[in-house]
Amino acid sequence: MSAPVLILNSGSSSLKASLFLADGSRRDFRFSRIGRGELPDHRAAFDALLHELGGEVPAAVGHRLVHGGDVIEAARLIGEQERTRLKALVALAPLHLPGNLLGVELCRERFDVPQIACFDTAFHATLPALARRLPIPGELGIRRYGFHGINYAHVARRLPQLLGDAAHGRVVVAHLGNGASLCMLENLQSIDTSMGYTPAGGIPMGTRSGDLDPGVMLELAGRYDNEALAELVYHRMGLVALSDGESSDMAQLLASSSTAAAFAVDYFCREVRAAIGAFAARAGGIDALVFTGGIGEHAASVRARICEPLTFLGIRLDVEANHHHGLRLHAADSIPVLCVPADEEGMMHEQVLALLGGGDSASE
Repeated sequence: MSAPVLILNSGSSSLKASLFLADGSRRDFRFSRIGRGELPDHRAAFDALLHELGGEVPAAVGHRLVHGGDVIEAARLIGEQERTRLKALVALAPLHLPGNLLGVELCRERFDVPQIACFDTAFHATLPALARRLPIPGELGIRRYGFHGINYAHVARRLPQLLGDAAHGRVVVAHLGNGASLCMLENLQSIDTSMGYTPAGGIPMGTRSGDLDPGVMLELAGRYDNEALAELVYHRMGLVALSDGESSDMAQLLASSSTAAAFAVDYFCREVRAAIGAFAARAGGIDALVFTGGIGEHAASVRARICEPLTFLGIRLDVEANHHHGLRLHAADSIPVLCVPADEEGMMHEQVLALLGGGDSASE
């Protein structure tokens, strides 16, 4: 495609965008703290983005959609039928999808160009039945979907260059950020993942608990109405709860001298280790470990705490490489341990080009 492509990631309180130009260059834009800073709402953030674009009109816009339901395509054109389908999925990702869909509506107002949805769930369409099924009656229609798939696809795309033939083995990817999950790859495909039916499951996150005893949820459902319970589940659990309300931000917790902050960090690292160990047990071992995401890329002490007890899996970090956030973090006697920067926007750009180049209009 010779004209620019705009990639948009519209979150609940942020707007990230990348403009990919025909000459191969790229311009990134970031607007954060929407509603809590200088930008009062997403419309103001979008106006700021248009100003930054300087009159550049994209030929297409790709949008990150956290939940795509049962769709297995990596990307789909967003026509009226697809918009209706996506709106029906909001209850599955109430923290993310409203912001994602708002980005679609704002772009429809300003650009008369194809709008393409790129799904975080689609990469996990390869999950085998044992990983996809939940131990509940099948007729309920509730299963594991998995998330962060756009970045997992990006990591999988890079692995052959970084690992050679080992890239097709058993590779655990830890996407650690304010939202966090892990994925086991085999032959560069997802065969297991920690998140489940919604992005609230799996390991603890900034404000989400991860997996809980179902009895806890039944107890909480008796104490709170639906709205209050949803607010608790998505905004008051995880690291912010473990630190007794101090912070949901890992960088702030690491900088803190409080006992509660230290406890939250230790708890997080313990749960990530447990997830890596569970994947290894299910697969009979692992051949490589990859860190990605904000915490995974920038918190050397967190990586060290996660990996230190995992020597029985052949994992040993090189202290200096880890301290300097190198691409290759492993010691000489270790299986590969990598730090691969996330690039969801770059992956989405490829997915948009693939869809438009193929002339596929699966949503219509």
